Formats: sequence, structure tokens, C-alpha cells
Amino acid sequence: MRAYAIGDIHGHLDLLERAHDLIAQDMAREGHATVIHVGDLVDRGENSRGVIEFLMAGQARGADWVVLKGNHDRMFSRFLEAPEAAEPGLRAELSWLHPRLGGGPTLASYGVHAPADRPVAAVHADATQAVPAAHRDWLAGRPSQHRQDDCLFVHAGIRPGIPFAEQTETDLVWIREPFLSDTRDHGALIVHGHTALDAATHYGNRLNLDSGAAYGGPLSAVAIEGRAAWLLTPLGRVALEIAA
Repeated sequence: MRAYAIGDIHGHLDLLERAHDLIAQDMAREGHATVIHVGDLVDRGENSRGVIEFLMAGQARGADWVVLKGNHDRMFSRFLEAPEAAEPGLRAELSWLHPRLGGGPTLASYGVHAPADRPVAAVHADATQAVPAAHRDWLAGRPSQHRQDDCLFVHAGIRPGIPFAEQTETDLVWIREPFLSDTRDHGALIVHGHTALDAATHYGNRLNLDSGAAYGGPLSAVAIEGRAAWLLTPLGRVALEIAA
């Protein structure tokens, strides 16, 4: 099995385009394979709309791309549907429009002004007018997991000990513990993002691709063969050795 995967994008269209350029260069040498995006397409970066349009256009032209749902993508969809609804997994004192979450920059990419002191109802009314229905439908329809041979691709992780088919979407897009500290084999290499690190890291039973693009870090693109992985760079592949 061979596949490519891209970590948390967070509205950085320029980084996403570069990641796809690296994948295209590797494909030219190694041959075609599916590209999986592990979610968190939106928030914090300045061009969430452009990221969505780039990914929608690629799928529309038949690109072999899988785009998964992250917790930030679900918060965006939930705000558009029902801004008063609580988001499971999010602390009660926070909301998607809180500066820490990054909903404001996402709406700004659609031309919606969303400062913290503006009434939520007014922001929601503007957002439902500005965000195209096609974007809303596409985003809401993103799957929360993708199984491919020896790998399970998700956004955040899995609930250890629960069969893949019985995982809840909330766990798949929000979980950290007890997943991150669990060292057992889960029956597949879990390829995920959600928990930002300085660099993509292979732990043997899981592979974390979130290298902090949301906070000024790089966006990681990797090639995966079986359970082995390589970071793609302008100079070629760099093996991701299993962390001690």
C-alpha cells in the first residue's frame, strides 16, 4: 500500500499548494497514489475559503483526494447551522468565534466581519448569506475516517479498544487522551493530526502529521508505504524514524 497524507491546513492555501507540489514531484518518480487530508481545513489562517475551493475543485476534476473532517471544520459547519448549539469536545466557556479558535479569520475570508463584540446573531446572518451553499454542503459531508490497507486516517485519533466502525465522530475529531499515551497496536497505523508538534512524528502505532501550520509552523506532507513513512521535502524524501 502506498498513499500520501497532508496534516492540519488551517486556512493556509499557500502551504497546501506547496504540499501538493511536493506530492506531485514524488508521484512523478513513484507513481500515482491517493492523497488523504486529515482535516482542520479552516480557522486561524487567512484563506480558509481558498483552501475549501482548492480542495473542492480538485475533487470535482477527479483528483484522487480524500478530505476528512476536523474539529475546526465541524465547528464551522455547526455555527452555520445553529450558532447557539454546544460543540461536544469544546470547553463551555469557549465558542468558535473566540480568538483562540479562529472562526473570525475564516469568516473574514468570506467577507464577513466578526469581531468578538459583535452580536452572534448578526454575524450568523451575514455568514449564511456569504458562505455558498455548495461550500456548506461539501464541508458538512466530509467523512471522519478513511481506512486504506494498514492505515486508518482520522483527524484527532481513536478511542482505544473500540472497533473502528463503532468510533464516535466526536472522538475521531477531538480526542487526545487516552489515545496519545496508548502504546498498544490498534490494528492499523493511525494517521492523524490535531495535536500540534514541531514536526511530523512516527510513534510506531500512530503517525502525527500536525506540525503546527496553525501557529506559523510548516504543513507536513508524507508518503506512506505499509506502515513506513517519509516526509516530503524539496530535496526528496526524509524517513520518519519511530520515536523512542
